[in-house]
Amino acid sequence: MKHRIVVLGAGYAGAFAAGSLARRLSPADTEITVVNAVPDFVERMRLHQLAAGQDLTPRKLADVFAGTGVRLRLARVTGVDPERRSVAVTGVTGEEGEGGEGELSYDTLLYALGSSVARHDVPGVAEYAFDVTGRSSALRLRERLADLSEGGTVLVVGEGLTGIEAATEFAESRPDLSVALAARGELGAWLSQKARRHLRRAFDRLGITVHEHTGIEAVEPARAIAADGTSIPADVTVWSAGFAVHPIAAASGLEVAESGQIVVDRTMRSLSHPDVYAAGDCAYAIGDNGRPLPMSCASAGFTSMQAAAAITGRLTGGEVPAIGLKYYGNHISLGRRDAIFQMVDADVRSKSWYLGGRTAARLKSGVLEGAGWSIAHPTFGMPRRKRRLATTPDRAGVRVAA
Repeated sequence: MKHRIVVLGAGYAGAFAAGSLARRLSPADTEITVVNAVPDFVERMRLHQLAAGQDLTPRKLADVFAGTGVRLRLARVTGVDPERRSVAVTGVTGEEGEGGEGELSYDTLLYALGSSVARHDVPGVAEYAFDVTGRSSALRLRERLADLSEGGTVLVVGEGLTGIEAATEFAESRPDLSVALAARGELGAWLSQKARRHLRRAFDRLGITVHEHTGIEAVEPARAIAADGTSIPADVTVWSAGFAVHPIAAASGLEVAESGQIVVDRTMRSLSHPDVYAAGDCAYAIGDNGRPLPMSCASAGFTSMQAAAAITGRLTGGEVPAIGLKYYGNHISLGRRDAIFQMVDADVRSKSWYLGGRTAARLKSGVLEGAGWSIAHPTFGMPRRKRRLATTPDRAGVRVAA
């Protein structure tokens, strides 16, 4: 029988890892299946652009994986049973025309279901707020913003990268709207002094109002209520106050952190179930600086490369390399013509040097194009001879060299 590898999720982490595994492993003795809820690859880092009214050309996952040997299953994951090595799915469709409830068995599982918006149980967020953590939610926000007339008010909640990029994108695309951002702390507090000044100049140039040291404790249809009782007008509230992972991992019996992320070792292997790996936002992984990796596209890149390399090494009896888990900087878009590239040290503290303006914007555009290109070409550099599996199974069910 072929060794069955199932990858849950086809975001930046899952799609890249699946392509990497297909590039390295021989289809003669491995079968790779990717399970994803939607047929397109979602460029999550560009969803604020989509919401602002810009058109992004979608990439069909069927086209991405064409010719790779990867089997695509369009389905929503409803449960994982690591003891039985099975995944429960619903709405399964694919090239074989399956449908309804279903179950997939695996020998090795790569869990890469990503994250969604963290609502923090704030009243009204689920009912009235919008977000840009998924394509469908970004399109819903796009439609609502298009309905706003001149003078309409938009409040972005959250001073992280997503909040900053969303606020500046909306303000640049719709100068007729009144855009504001609510920050629990100081805007850009983690940036160097020069980068922070650049950020504030960008906000001033775009006419964005900043409410610093303002926590939002309730969202209503036309306003948000701050912790001190202040009412902030908001025809549209965009919630970007952090990310949360799906509770499927915790419910499955896998060891998870308080955040619900799967606790993994240095190779992205589950500490509780060695035939399960995790990559992307759903992995609780420790970086080279001894701190947990933040939920981000950069982390998705690091962890997916490490997981694919570890799975390949263990299945073929080869070396398991250690991929670097180190950040070099933050790329922050400030609309289409401005950006900030902030270098950081080993402890992820901002260095004094930063790059801003159009040059930084071009750099950020290149990063986005590169990420998209790597997903669209999953088998680039395909070796002429793929690695075969070793023959002796170990106690975890992964075959290793005799």
